[in-house]
Amino acid sequence: MRGPRSPPVMNTEPTTPHAPTRRAFHQRIIYGLLSLIGAALGVPALAYLFVPSRRAEDTTWSEAGDLSALPAGQPSEVVIYRKRIDSWKITMERATAWIVRKNDGQAIAFAPQCTHLGCGYHWDSEKQKFACPCHQSFFSLDGDVLAGPAPRPLDRYETRVVGTRLWLGAIRGSPPEETP
Repeated sequence: MRGPRSPPVMNTEPTTPHAPTRRAFHQRIIYGLLSLIGAALGVPALAYLFVPSRRAEDTTWSEAGDLSALPAGQPSEVVIYRKRIDSWKITMERATAWIVRKNDGQAIAFAPQCTHLGCGYHWDSEKQKFACPCHQSFFSLDGDVLAGPAPRPLDRYETRVVGTRLWLGAIRGSPPEETP
């Protein structure tokens, strides 16, 4: 026969944590770097998906200068700076406009491109008309087509006069002229 069983011996010594091995140390570094890379790629992707972006807009008003400094009835080319908002990017663009000050204190502002193929035109003071050098389109002081292949009058900026300061808004195209 067997004798009575003795109870198992319990180890009463405190357990010491294992010292990290070189392998565990390198694994932690690799996992940490992978987490950083994942966050660097994931945060912008999540922002793109869930944060509403601003739509491209170019409708802010830009100051074109003192209207009283421009000669009445004569076109003047002025430089303006427009703020363009495109999703998360905001840029300042340099642009030009042809401005004709009327005698009543108002103004007409034309976009600087010909409506035929987008060439830059100029004011011919000798002929008293706008002339496009690319394909010989000519426009009146009001922007109407006088001759050439241009299909419609010059595009205009929206204008607003505050005191003596002229402000330009968005470019508004004009409809094609109808032929009789």
